[in-house]
Amino acid sequence: MKTFRKYFNFENDSAEQTLGIQILNLGHYLHPANAIYPDVQHPDSHYFEWEKGRRLTEYQILYIAKGQGTFEASGLPPQVVEAGTVLLLYPTIWHRYKPTENTGWEEYWIGFKGSYAEFLLEQECFNQHKPVIDVGLNPEFIATFSKLIEIVEVKQQSHKKLESFILLQLLGIVYTATLISNQKNTRSEKIIEDIIKEINKNWQNGLNLEALAKQFNLSYVWFRKMFKAVTGTSPNQYILMLKLRKSEQMILETTLTLAEIAYQCGFESEFYFSRIFKQKMAINASDLRKKKRFENY
Repeated sequence: MKTFRKYFNFENDSAEQTLGIQILNLGHYLHPANAIYPDVQHPDSHYFEWEKGRRLTEYQILYIAKGQGTFEASGLPPQVVEAGTVLLLYPTIWHRYKPTENTGWEEYWIGFKGSYAEFLLEQECFNQHKPVIDVGLNPEFIATFSKLIEIVEVKQQSHKKLESFILLQLLGIVYTATLISNQKNTRSEKIIEDIIKEINKNWQNGLNLEALAKQFNLSYVWFRKMFKAVTGTSPNQYILMLKLRKSEQMILETTLTLAEIAYQCGFESEFYFSRIFKQKMAINASDLRKKKRFENY
């Protein structure tokens, strides 16, 4: 399927206000490996720099069909995003995401608003604090998204209402996946949430994950499996990204040297810290420090 972007302007279309759900933008894009994200054709209204992140004025569904990457949002730990994942983004909530540099990813997205959209997204099963939803590599989801793009492209008769109905189908698929996930993970989530609190409290103390599992009366195999099922990432990757986010904060907010930051964040050497920071954060730690100094002048 070819790449596609469409952004709508409803300023002079009062009739659309009665539908209760409006599609504001949608698209499909294959972002190649080793390329800057977002790409240069991304419109200014939705473009963001990784260091600053973004806040939307709309709801948005972002579906990753291939590849993997990283997602972060206000009040949430960094999470690995893999193929088959939906990111459900809420208005005004700070967030940022990007594909892994050496994989890139294939994304579908749709932005929308309206009174009925707000009603749906405020239902109990949806939670702005749990925006990462595993719908799997769902052929129905991709086919529905593709149908929606096709209708927008050819502008079929009564296409506006049809677009809204198809968006409701997409939300229904996400809703079903969320219900199933909630039913499976209620008990597991409580345990993992307690473990995450422990990790965030002691991340600088050289955590032993096997000892941590034992502390919660869990087998290490079960712990690792359920941690990834609940958070979307492995315990080791979670801790690594937590350290990198803390180090990023130190680079931007303190005058500590990179060697001091590497030591305080538990990295074995400044060299290893710099290498893994560039790999995971898509910017050199030294360049981030220079950029901050430049902005302060």
